[in-house]
Amino acid sequence: MFLCLSTVKFNSRLLLIILALLVITPLIGHYYLSKEEKDGFENSYNTHSKVEAYEDYGVLRATDLKHRIAELVRIKNSVNNELRNIEGKRQKLLSELSLNHKKIEDAKTELIRQEAELEKLKISVKQAQVAENEAVAQNSPRLAPPTVILPANPPSFIPLVKTHSYKCHNMKNCFDYSRCSLTSGFPFYFYHSEEFSELVSTSLNKIVFQVLRYNPHFTNSSDKACIYVALIGETHNSINTTQLNQLPFWGGDGRNHILFYLSKNMYNRPNFDQNINFGRAIIAQSFWDEKNFRLGHDILLPASFGPPGGDVWMDSPYMLPARRKYLLSFEGYKNVNSSKNQQSFVEMVQTFLTQTTIDQFYIKTDCKNNRIGSNVFDWCLCGNETKRKEFLTQSTFTLVPAPLDIDMISTAMMQARIYESLKFSAIPVFLEHDRIGLPFDEVIDWCRAAVCIVGERVPELHWLLRTIPDNDILMMRRQGRMLYEKYFGTVQSILDTTLALIRNRIGIPPLPVIDVPSPSIFSENFKPIKMDPIIPDAEPEESLGPLEPPFKSPDFKRNYTIMKVQGYELWNGWGDPFKLYPYTPFDPLLPSDAKFIGSGKGFRPVNNGAGGAGKEFCQSLGGNSPREQFTIVILTYERDQVLMNSLSRLNGLPYLNKVLVVWNSPKPPLEDLRWPEIGVPIHVIQAAKNSLNNRFLPYEAIETEAVLSVDDDAHLRHDEIMFGFRRCICT
Repeated sequence: MFLCLSTVKFNSRLLLIILALLVITPLIGHYYLSKEEKDGFENSYNTHSKVEAYEDYGVLRATDLKHRIAELVRIKNSVNNELRNIEGKRQKLLSELSLNHKKIEDAKTELIRQEAELEKLKISVKQAQVAENEAVAQNSPRLAPPTVILPANPPSFIPLVKTHSYKCHNMKNCFDYSRCSLTSGFPFYFYHSEEFSELVSTSLNKIVFQVLRYNPHFTNSSDKACIYVALIGETHNSINTTQLNQLPFWGGDGRNHILFYLSKNMYNRPNFDQNINFGRAIIAQSFWDEKNFRLGHDILLPASFGPPGGDVWMDSPYMLPARRKYLLSFEGYKNVNSSKNQQSFVEMVQTFLTQTTIDQFYIKTDCKNNRIGSNVFDWCLCGNETKRKEFLTQSTFTLVPAPLDIDMISTAMMQARIYESLKFSAIPVFLEHDRIGLPFDEVIDWCRAAVCIVGERVPELHWLLRTIPDNDILMMRRQGRMLYEKYFGTVQSILDTTLALIRNRIGIPPLPVIDVPSPSIFSENFKPIKMDPIIPDAEPEESLGPLEPPFKSPDFKRNYTIMKVQGYELWNGWGDPFKLYPYTPFDPLLPSDAKFIGSGKGFRPVNNGAGGAGKEFCQSLGGNSPREQFTIVILTYERDQVLMNSLSRLNGLPYLNKVLVVWNSPKPPLEDLRWPEIGVPIHVIQAAKNSLNNRFLPYEAIETEAVLSVDDDAHLRHDEIMFGFRRCICT
């Protein structure tokens, strides 16, 4: 027990001693450290005490002090020199450090640029592999038009069957297709007046000859012609079969012949012999009866009262306002006693349109002082064109009745009414439309430009005209203006339209449109000086597309199908069936899934159809059209350096085919001018004249459907150009 108590006491004392040591030891250390810090602080202000503390200044002589001072000055200068050297070394190191930092940043920038360039190359290689696979998997090469096939001899003689007329209900029964190959280009030969002076007046034939020479299908080679065109009429003697047989290439039955009757006299019938036999020839005239008109073979012409050629839009009035002074107009007189049926229609028109109403009408059916004798049974016109213009230009609609002679489907007087209504922008109302023959109705939809009603609708005519809104009135008026300017306004337009209709029947496409020449401003032996392009400071963070070699857009792929698939639009919408274009903005597109099911050639779907974000979107062109490139046309005038800067910024632009520079200045560029090398050809065109419109000309050097036209000082980023290009090909 005692041993245990003593042990406990000993342990307690030991713990107290250890605790005291732990408390006292830090206090002692803190004391000495504080004292040392205080002494060091006081000594910091006496750094020179040991140097200047001499034992006894009084015992030193003046020379010793001077020596000491000189020694101190020397030490000071030495220290200053050392400090300057150290400062110079420090500045040098700082400069080297800054330079190294700049090199590092440049290296990082170059690394990013090289990585972007590598990414572009990878995308380009991928696209090239896709193109290679398409070429390998292609079953047949792209077809090109075969050699032009033309006849070598004039038509052979086939005796004419002695019947009144051939039953030519279509071109197959009466047309020789062997003379008109699909690749022939539809050449036609026009008879000179010396070859058939008895069939037409010499003056009219010369006018028509001068007009037809502007047609691109015209040829002087009678042996190679597909069609033979002859003008008849305007003679004192009647035309008979014997005179037709005297045509050099009549061939016995008149096959592949078009006989135009362009009489300026609308009050007399064509002067044909009663027993004339036109054989297989196509007759084109304005006078037609239902018995002799061979539907699908003969052609009903409009009135040829216009000038020989040129623009006719200047003679037409303004199309606004939509509603004019008179709601409906008509002026004419009957030169014979009409049938009861026809007379009832006329009386109904006068009765129902002259009732009490706020609308105004111009209806005149007597013309006592302006009558002209005629042997044609129809509603004759009153006065001259100048007089009729006064009320037609104030009429919203004008009445065009069917001929009084129920056997006639068209007369020159009726065609004159149609011609003047279109010319003066009065919408024609065809009364008894079901028995009226309209010009070129084989291809023209007349009900888009006119009101077509049957005779039984006359009591409702006023109500019907009132229901037509202003926007439809203006649309019909614009459509009529287009028909007038394109097909009826001049003798040239009538002849060209007739030939185009025949060509359309036999399935021959028109000739390609002629591009504007692109003469280079440089001579053949001159090679411009090249230079590296200026790399832009700010490049896009990601690739905008692959860099591909220039390739031409596929063109003229629908030569033999556009007339069948979009023939209606050609004649009634676009109004240009006379030329063949390499591509149009109205070409049909494939559905979005067709590129994955059998029609994927040339397409570049985004991420093979899986979609994705910006990276996948930039790697492929996408869209519902095959791959495409674009051409940039730059207009410039004596601003060389500005042009060079603009060209340099185009370096590395994806999908760029070539750059066309339209040089508007009469002065050629300097020979020492350095042209940037941008990866695509730069073609400099010498403009014929200084005009801002030169940028819009269809130059033959343009090989892509998409074209970007800019000024030489335009500054567009690559992403902006690519956005516009993608928007262009997707619309």
